[in-house]
Amino acid sequence: MAEVKDKTDQIEQGNISVHTENIFPIIKKSLYSDHEIFLRELVSNAVDATKKIHHLASIGKYKDEIGDSKIVVEIDKESKTITIKDSGIGLDAEEVRKYINQVAFSGAEEFVKKFKNVKSRDEIIGQFGLGFYSAFMVADKVELISKSYKKNQKGVRWTCDGSTSYTLENYKRKERGTTIILHVAEDSEEFLESARIRGILDKYCKFLPYEIEFEEKVINKTLPLWKKSQAEITDEEYLEFFKELYPFSEEPLFWIHLNVDYPFDLTGILFFPKLRKEMEVRKDRIQLYSRQVFITDNLEDIVPEYLGLLQGVIDSPNIPLNVSRSFLQTDANVRKISNYISKKVAEKLKELFKEDREKFSEKWADIEVFIKYGMISDDKFYERVEDACLLRNVKDEFYTIQEYKEKIRENQTDKDENLVILYASDKDSQNSFIRSAEKKGYDVLVMNSLIDAHFLTTLERKWEKTSWKRVDSESIDKLIPKDETSVSTLTEEQEKDIIGIYKELAGENDVVRAEALGQEELPVVIIRPEFFRRMREQAMLGGMPNDFGDQINVLVNTSHPLAEGLLNKEGDARREMAGQLLSLAKLSQGLLTGEALTNFVEQSVEMISKN
Repeated sequence: MAEVKDKTDQIEQGNISVHTENIFPIIKKSLYSDHEIFLRELVSNAVDATKKIHHLASIGKYKDEIGDSKIVVEIDKESKTITIKDSGIGLDAEEVRKYINQVAFSGAEEFVKKFKNVKSRDEIIGQFGLGFYSAFMVADKVELISKSYKKNQKGVRWTCDGSTSYTLENYKRKERGTTIILHVAEDSEEFLESARIRGILDKYCKFLPYEIEFEEKVINKTLPLWKKSQAEITDEEYLEFFKELYPFSEEPLFWIHLNVDYPFDLTGILFFPKLRKEMEVRKDRIQLYSRQVFITDNLEDIVPEYLGLLQGVIDSPNIPLNVSRSFLQTDANVRKISNYISKKVAEKLKELFKEDREKFSEKWADIEVFIKYGMISDDKFYERVEDACLLRNVKDEFYTIQEYKEKIRENQTDKDENLVILYASDKDSQNSFIRSAEKKGYDVLVMNSLIDAHFLTTLERKWEKTSWKRVDSESIDKLIPKDETSVSTLTEEQEKDIIGIYKELAGENDVVRAEALGQEELPVVIIRPEFFRRMREQAMLGGMPNDFGDQINVLVNTSHPLAEGLLNKEGDARREMAGQLLSLAKLSQGLLTGEALTNFVEQSVEMISKN
């Protein structure tokens, strides 16, 4: 693209018409939070101008050759300039007066109105006026050299030094298009570094629809994967795109290709990462674009928090480039987009479940945190995905919620007609309790994900006459109260006596109870009451202090033969036997550690040696 440096005649000098006093300090300090945004704005304007000339050619309004549509970014450290060149629609003198000198006027907006019946009008990248003036965040002087696509129009050169004064003159330029030259201010010379400019272009412009050249290399892909038809894309291409976005992440489990044109325009690809070991909602998982221009990866409070567990790209022309967080949080289009994405995610999960239930079950450990988090956070999402939410029991059998209710209804309904769902958070440490439940014919679920404490509360709130009880939170007969009871072999006085023995050995806050658990159960059982444990777990998940302690109940099984045998002993022998039985119960619950564990081992060896 050639510019002829000798000007022919000066047209005018004047003052820029602005709607705010001291517009340039506001632009430099307040309008944009990050100064690097200037390059996104200027390159986006160049893309906008290029798109316009292609559009005019497609509807017969421009009949000459379009030629090379490449947009070129250059830096010159010696002259301290940044240059952006395009061969787009260009500007004539009147358009410069209108779109540049009147800061608050939108050239793109007028263009859309002019061609309002054209389908591709929404592809025009936003407001030219303020976007152009972002150049003054890094420059103390800006030159704009342009030639309109219109016949018999002279080229023009506009110059401004950051005040409200400008110069507009005729300028010999052969080719259609615009060149913007930024004379970089002393406090912004970081932007004369190649790595800095390359980083900005890679961040904001790597998916723009026309080639962007920097240092003789094209830095972008003009047709990103989310703009292609889903039917044309292979699984390998999806995975390659994911690696391009997140080079250090594990491969995703699956993905959703979004494509809607009513009541808003939206395309994108969302990936389901493996979440087995984490539930961190990171702000940089999903990237938001507007017409292939990157806007932000901080979607906190913009989409539902549980969607922050996903990764990928959302692109919508309904979201303007220059927006505040408050705009995104309150804009009706943003809310519609958020609801749509949530709906599509739920539909995808149900589709995967119906297509291949076995494969879906195999992935459950990696996706259950996301599904449960969504069900807790969003009632609509709960309703949409409930049929694809799985429950896994200790035998690694999977059931839908309704299937599981029907499975246990007959045997796990208590005397008050409440359905009781038993679960274990740790199959190994709670094995003895699971066995006790299975002896009764009860089924036990595994609930050990990071979010299950909140998930159970949500289910209890939604399900009538249903309660969830951890299998080690009470004796088996009291977990699911029936009419039948076990018979104690001890008298009332003997029970008081045996409680007294164990109270001397138990902790200060521990509760000791005598209960007929049955001869097949252990002689001493330690349980953790459901209420206190849940309060403690939810406080921990919410980052709150734990004020609920770690209360345990010591159940002495009065049906077991060793209960009577203990009472037949006296003095140290009685205390030693009770201590060993209590230590065994604590050991089974992981409560015996440190010195107490060492003492128990030594005493056990000593007792075996005596025999």
